[in-house]
Amino acid sequence: MKDCVFCKIVAGEIPSAKVYEDGEIVVFKDIAPLAKVHLLCVPKEHYARLSELNGERKRVLADAAEKIASLAPSWGLGEGYRLVVNQGESAGQTVPHLHIHILGGETLGWEK
Repeated sequence: MKDCVFCKIVAGEIPSAKVYEDGEIVVFKDIAPLAKVHLLCVPKEHYARLSELNGERKRVLADAAEKIASLAPSWGLGEGYRLVVNQGESAGQTVPHLHIHILGGETLGWEK
């Protein structure tokens, strides 16, 4: 999608502090971190919501979760981390491209 900021990051049109990339996802530092470590895991294919998952997209999302788990210690998240997927504006989704927030590096409180 040409106006999507995450699609532009994936395409290299907007710089980002990437910490991981493969053929299906990119993980980069959030520009407005809410924790000591705040990363975003973004599928390279554009879709906005979990309701848009199909067979292949489900596989990519499952592979992304596995990759996050394997790389978490190298990102300073060996003691634990939180994964957040916001769905829609009322839930705090500000970019309409499915993405996973990876938060940690400190003890996290529980806010709504």
